[in-house]
Amino acid sequence: MTGFINLEKPTDITSFLCVAKVRRIMGEKKAGHCGTLDPMATGVLPIMLGGATRFLEFLPDSTKRYTAIMRLGVTTDTLDITGTVLSESEVNVTFEDVISAASKYKGDIMQVPPMYSALNKDGVKLYKLARQGIEVEREPRPATISCLDIEKAENENEYILDIECSSGTYVRTLIDDIGRDLNCGATMISLKRTVAAGFDISSSVTLEELENAPDPSVYLISVEEALNAYSTLSVSDGQAHRFSNGGDLNLDRIKGCKVNGLYRVYSPEEKFIGIGEADLEKGTLLFRRVYQER
Repeated sequence: MTGFINLEKPTDITSFLCVAKVRRIMGEKKAGHCGTLDPMATGVLPIMLGGATRFLEFLPDSTKRYTAIMRLGVTTDTLDITGTVLSESEVNVTFEDVISAASKYKGDIMQVPPMYSALNKDGVKLYKLARQGIEVEREPRPATISCLDIEKAENENEYILDIECSSGTYVRTLIDDIGRDLNCGATMISLKRTVAAGFDISSSVTLEELENAPDPSVYLISVEEALNAYSTLSVSDGQAHRFSNGGDLNLDRIKGCKVNGLYRVYSPEEKFIGIGEADLEKGTLLFRRVYQER
């Protein structure tokens, strides 16, 4: 079985366990996920099945979107509510103060990754060092926050953040930085990913829905559908055979290719056969990946 499941991850479960559950439900041994979510986080977790695992790098959209709740006046060692409380402070800020403090983080920024993260330091994941009480220096990393909208939540001193950002952005760090700027501290109390790798929460499926479906394959998204941001090219039988065996193609013999970039390649029978990359200067459609069920 080859394709993607747009899973809505529940809270208090690892991404790895989500993959294991989907693998069992779908009856497919080969599986993986597109972008880890922390156990406390919920939302979009695309699961790759079968031959879809070979197309991870071609998923077109690296932009992610999150809804998070920030609580002012509290800091923790993990920068979220699951950690040990480090400080509790009185909060004397207005909504306008919060908006002003957050505004400086729109655009291209540098972030210091949290210690409780899966990044490696000398071959050891940072969170493993953090659990031993070890803190090491981390180099700031670039991130882009293209959208940062804030509204008040129901509870006092809590705010809802709607964030659109680049891959690799740490929402926990963003919230901690805002809390520092407000001189009262802040921590993340919930996180929901609503967009990732081109998949949207509006079309996601829960583990319960998948488990209870008479035919769970109805939720399977094909590889070509997941890559529908790319234009298509049709090739001849001979070209399809060559491409399927890893061969590049001459663009002079292919109609409709006018710009450089990635394309979905189809046989004369309109069968999806893989991903190619057009190089107009070389006049070549470069082989990038062939579609296989396994």
